[in-house]
Amino acid sequence: MTTTLLPAPPAPTLPTLTRVELRKSRDTRAGFWLLLTLGVAALAVPLLTMFFADPRAKTFTEYLTLAQFPVSLLLPVLGILLVTSEWSQRTAMTTFALVPQRARVVVAKLLAAALLALLGVVATLVAAGLVTALTPVLTDDATSWEVTAQHVLQVVALEVLYVLVGVAFGLLLRTSPLAIVLYFVVPTIVTVLVTTIPALDWVREWLDLTTTTEPMYSGDLDGAGWARAGTATVLWFVAPLIGGWVRLQRSEIA
Repeated sequence: MTTTLLPAPPAPTLPTLTRVELRKSRDTRAGFWLLLTLGVAALAVPLLTMFFADPRAKTFTEYLTLAQFPVSLLLPVLGILLVTSEWSQRTAMTTFALVPQRARVVVAKLLAAALLALLGVVATLVAAGLVTALTPVLTDDATSWEVTAQHVLQVVALEVLYVLVGVAFGLLLRTSPLAIVLYFVVPTIVTVLVTTIPALDWVREWLDLTTTTEPMYSGDLDGAGWARAGTATVLWFVAPLIGGWVRLQRSEIA
């Protein structure tokens, strides 16, 4: 009797894994409603600006800047859920059984999160363009379509960074409520401390991600600002990502 050994099926490619992660981001109820809310918020802020802001603020550049605020607030939560849903939905065992190389799964999640951030930027560009076109139609104010490539590129970098920070927090903590609460509470505590203790001003200038990246909303980050934003990125993205990766490698998937 002879036994024929069938070849093992090929491992999923990284693009395939990334597509799977993108599908997961909208398959859960929380993910679907979060994506919908993100799109609505990206349009609502420029619309409100069109009707109630000073006429000088009714430009494509300003609409684009303002549309980033709700997107940058919600994208990290999407990044967190992209990771923590594996444990809350009890799919982690299946995911890592099908793809034993845990690094490939993590990279696929990071790539999927970055693509979602790019889609978020596209949503804000479309919203800003739509409101800019409607401004002279629905109001008595003129508008301007002027925008710089630097502004758009910094907006892209900003949103990608924020969603990747969410992925890092999710990987480190693995629990949606804890990761989301700490993501918002810890920076708030840091802000309160540095505001009330003048000697800690350097913490806000170098380690507070919100402060260091604020100029990127309008495309104004330059010079030493990049060094400060890079330092804060190490604290809020690189460190949690490494911690989460070490924890994932050392733990049993259940």
